Parts: sequence; structure tokens; C-alpha cells
Amino acid sequence: MKTIALALEHFSRFAGGAESYAVALAHTLVEAGWEVHLFAESWDGEPAGAVFHQMAIPHWWPRWGRMLGFALEHRRLTGSRPFDVVLGFGNTIAMNVYQSHGGVHWCSTARQLEAEPSPLLRGLKRVIGTVSLKQWMRHWIESAPFRRTPLPRIIAISQMVADDMVRSFGIARHEIDLVYNGVDSARYHPEQRERLRGPFRRTLGLAPDEVVFLFAAYDLKKKGIIPLMEATAMLKQRVGDGFRVVAAGGCPSLRQARHLARLGLKETVVFAGRIRNMAECYANSDVLVHPTYYDACSLVVIEAMASGLPCITTRANGSAGIITNDVDGFILDHPPQAAALADRMALLLDPGQRAAMSTAAAARARTCTIQQNHRELLRILDEVAGRAVISSAARNLRATQ
Repeated sequence: MKTIALALEHFSRFAGGAESYAVALAHTLVEAGWEVHLFAESWDGEPAGAVFHQMAIPHWWPRWGRMLGFALEHRRLTGSRPFDVVLGFGNTIAMNVYQSHGGVHWCSTARQLEAEPSPLLRGLKRVIGTVSLKQWMRHWIESAPFRRTPLPRIIAISQMVADDMVRSFGIARHEIDLVYNGVDSARYHPEQRERLRGPFRRTLGLAPDEVVFLFAAYDLKKKGIIPLMEATAMLKQRVGDGFRVVAAGGCPSLRQARHLARLGLKETVVFAGRIRNMAECYANSDVLVHPTYYDACSLVVIEAMASGLPCITTRANGSAGIITNDVDGFILDHPPQAAALADRMALLLDPGQRAAMSTAAAARARTCTIQQNHRELLRILDEVAGRAVISSAARNLRATQ
């Protein structure tokens, strides 16, 4: 039986994107006959066939100390027994397969800084970041796979992340496997609109004929809430009513709420809070607007496209790599500008344009399923496990000679 070690701080289907992805991958590995070992501080119990290894890192340690402690403890524990595959997600320094779901740290930090509207504060945060022990520790851990000899199998979850790895770590492009994120095609598909559309809108006070622009994020600032608010105000000046913006996930800060009021958008923008059934949310929306400052490969974009929603996002989102601009969505320059965003939103108020792009978006997303993602991952993991068995046999042979 092939053995694999996965490591994250928390394994939970209901946590962030990397955590839920790791749990789903672990399920697939168990079903494929692998012996799966999970190294984490906490675990929700899924999948039942996995073996859990508790990582006890003191909570009172500073953040940089917790990151270092986790990486060193993981190296110690995985080194105590042979695994065919040790898969690192970006928080470990020992692995033979590396798949970061956060992208390249310095690239993401630089792009996310653009979300700060004040040039003075943006500059101050940039200076603080260059001397922050936490930031340097994150970089040291993240760069570990690129310092190893031989180089681990490197997997990028988007073309943008692959390009950032080449620039940041000096490796050749052919040394990177590109495997885009995928979504559950049985859960996210255009037919959900007929089954689920209606009640959700009535709950939020949305008219049946209003065009709904969906914005789904917990970190509203980094995902572009400010340019979205300003674009919405511009669009309202142009066309008046007939559309609404639904923000799902996070709640606005006091500063954001005041900005919304100054723009006169309190009735236009609806904050729906945490959504338990995103399939229902997509079914009751018409366009996804995701003017993010950085996403390694946003799942919300792929889910929305699979549900038949044209998407507007930025070049700083790895998911833009699956979008054909002006065909199944729109790609904005980074950092996102409100006027450019308003122009794209205006185009999608047209029913014909929206319908054509909806069909194209759903067709494109059918090539990015979680099943396809797992097939590609298992192919790579099988190859690495095969090499590990050969290497182990060679070592044993040398030892007997």
C-alpha cells in the first residue's frame, strides 16, 4: 500500500480553501487505496480512513514561532518513518511534492498592498513588511522546497503562480506541473438556476427582474470592495436602477459602511453575510464580480462559471487563466480601477451579452472539475511514489552488498 503524509494547521471541510481542498483530496486518496496520514493541530474526522497525528504547537508562541515550530515538528515526525509521498502545502520544509495554495508570498503581499488606498499607509506597510520576522519566516519556509536537492515535484495551481515561482525562485518552467483548481460539477452547474432560483432573492428583498452582481469574499478589502462600491456608484449614475450588488461572506467595516453611505448605495448593495449554500447563491445571481488584489486561484470564480455566471476579475487572480477575455468573462488590469469595472458591469446588463457569456462560462468550467484535478494529482503522486519505491529498493540492495 502506498503511503502519503499531508500537513496543514487544521484539516476541516468547513475551513478555508486549502483546508477543504486537502480534506477532499484525502478522501480521494483513501478511496484509491492509499494509506493517508494527516499531520495537524486539529482535525474534523474526515476522511474516516485517515490516520491523524497531533501537532502540539503552543498557542502563546508568536506567529513566526508557531510557523517555525510547525515546520520543524512536521520534519521530525515525517522523518521518523518512511512515506512514499510527503506533500507540502506551503507550511512545511520537508516534502517530495509541493503544492502551494497561497501562491508566492512576496508576490501576494506586494499585490495585496495595493488594496490600501492611502499611499502613505501603503508605503509604511511596505517598510514594516521588509523588517517583519513573521514575513521573513513565511518566506524562508515557503522557499524550502526550492532549496532542496533533488527538487521536489512542484505543482502550481494556476499559470500566474507558476510564473511567480519562476521569477521568484529561479527554477525552469518545465520543472513545474500546472494543475488548476477544480470544482464539484455535480454541485455547481447551470441547471441549478431552474431548481433554486426565487426564494433566496425574496429573502434578500431582490426583485425577480433585477440583475444581481454577486461579490463573494470574507476579506472584503483585499478582494476589492472599495473599487466595487465606486464602480457601482458610477453604474447607478449611468443607468439608474434595475440592478443590485449582493455581497456574500464578510461584513463591512465601519469605514466601508460609511463609504457606502457617502456613495448613496445603502439600498443598492446588500450584505448577505455568511452563506451556507453557495450553489443557491450562484443560482440567484447573474454575474460574479471579483476585483481581487490577489488570489492564487480563486475557487469562487470557477464555481460561479460552472454555475453559468460570467465573471469579472483581475489579472492578479490565478483563475483569470481559465477565462477568455470578452468571451466567458472579463479580466481587469491590476490594481482594479473603478471606471474599468463599471464599464464591464454595464456591458453585462444587456440580456443577450449576459446569456452568451453565461453559456461560454459554463462550457469552460466543465474542463476544471475537482475530478479532473484529483486525477492529475493522483497521476503525479503515483509517479513520485514509484520513484520512492525504486530508490528504497536500491538503498536496501546497497546495504546488503
